[in-house]
Amino acid sequence: MNTGEEMKPNGGVKEDNYKVFALLSNYLNKAPDFVDREEINEIVQYGVSYEHAFAVILAAAFGLDIVDKMDDKNLFNNYFNGMFFKLDEKEYCENPYYKNIKIPTLKIGNSELKYEKYKPFEGFVCNDIVKTKEGRQIPQIGFFETEFEYPAILENERIWMTVTPNEIETMKEPIEQAFGNVLTYGLGLGYYTYMISEKENVDSITVVEMNEDVINLFQTYILPQFKNHQKIKIIKANAFEYAQKSMAKGQFDFVFTDLWHDVSDGIDMYLKMKLFEKRCPNTIFTYWIEKSIKCYL
Repeated sequence: MNTGEEMKPNGGVKEDNYKVFALLSNYLNKAPDFVDREEINEIVQYGVSYEHAFAVILAAAFGLDIVDKMDDKNLFNNYFNGMFFKLDEKEYCENPYYKNIKIPTLKIGNSELKYEKYKPFEGFVCNDIVKTKEGRQIPQIGFFETEFEYPAILENERIWMTVTPNEIETMKEPIEQAFGNVLTYGLGLGYYTYMISEKENVDSITVVEMNEDVINLFQTYILPQFKNHQKIKIIKANAFEYAQKSMAKGQFDFVFTDLWHDVSDGIDMYLKMKLFEKRCPNTIFTYWIEKSIKCYL
């Protein structure tokens, strides 16, 4: 059966990408908790998966007719079937950072350290965008069946830094790849720093962070919980100024950059930091959510 994949020209694929991104952006920004347990259970009882039920509910909310309109049906089949994931709370609770690092609730300056929550069936980005051979760009949206807590730093009462399933999934590769003397731009809650500090083949970790409140929170309440805290050195500096003046002198083996909140504010910083790579030809450079950023370039 022809699903429309072969018949649609590249321009049509791009239009579909834009349409899906617009629909999801509106959902995630305005009503991420739109799907509720009762609706999910009504559909699941007919033998379909939670993911399929979630997709059907959102498709209807987006105004798609996936029964009678072929274009809507093709959009659903080509995107929605590979876009939603019911995540396992237990799997994430076994993550070493979640298990070993306890976050207090407190404020320093304009920064607040606390736990935030995902509601049951609340949708959120859970991994890098997947790009198919046809050029389709499929966001990865996760949800939990029960309430899920995650640590966060708020700046002026707005969430700025977190350790969510998205951070855990999108940092797996740069954690696995890190070795030797590591430089990382961006501290956050120290998830990346903690995970690589546990690796025997990582000798030292230099963290460049310019937010003094974030540094104080980390050094006072989080870093003392790190078993290998002696590997870690924190430098208060602007990332790009440090890259300009000091990065090549440091003889780093591996550099990981995590300065942005998401793709929307990351593209310009990503491109700017990429320019410094030629100064350190023997260093491996990696970037948070690089796969997703490249989808927009």
